[in-house]
Amino acid sequence: MKLYLLGVNGPFPASGGATSGYLVSADRRLIQMDFGSGVLSRLTAVCPPEDLDAILISHWHYDHVCDLLPLIYRLQAAGRVLDIYGPADGDSPIRKIASEASCFRLHDVQAGDRLEIHSVQVQAGPARHPVPGIGFRLEAEGKILGYTGDTNTLPSLADFYRGCGLLLADGLFPEADWAERLPHLSAVLAASLARDAGAKRLIVTHLNPLFSPSLLLREARAIFPDTLLAEAGNVYTL
Repeated sequence: MKLYLLGVNGPFPASGGATSGYLVSADRRLIQMDFGSGVLSRLTAVCPPEDLDAILISHWHYDHVCDLLPLIYRLQAAGRVLDIYGPADGDSPIRKIASEASCFRLHDVQAGDRLEIHSVQVQAGPARHPVPGIGFRLEAEGKILGYTGDTNTLPSLADFYRGCGLLLADGLFPEADWAERLPHLSAVLAASLARDAGAKRLIVTHLNPLFSPSLLLREARAIFPDTLLAEAGNVYTL
């Protein structure tokens, strides 16, 4: 199983960057997790977007889905229809457009649901965010990858991500800027989640360009030493 980091920022991109988007290659299948701004061009550098087997959407905020809109033109030109799995959200304008696009088959998913995308086992898990959201756990080739999407603390997170070989976690805030009311984990809390879940490696992602990446990494490694900071273009093998 391989993880390609296409876009790692949020809620807006750094200069030359892209917001949330991660490609998973497993057992000869290609699964895209989230599709934020700038992700389509970066995905196209790795594989033709019409070759995807499915798209997993953690939630419908723009920084996670807005490149689905130009993807419509690409799929129409290729004559391809793609399955999209994500939470129901009647307030999302992009979800409404996606539900009406002939090149997409939209499937509503909630925490606890299990999917099988060919030989890749996918489970949707809990998340706490201002809009309906989920995380994902992917199992294939004897490996487990976890992706939190956007979330703040929840008691059930550690159990859901238990035993992940690699955990890709929202860790937007430095410790001093985090608060319980906010919609994201801090890097410290992402590291605590990786530790409590028994993950082997952690990648802190959803990086706000206004916060120091070196500070986030330093704070996370104080809790969970095997932590990396997400960097667009990097590829990791589980």
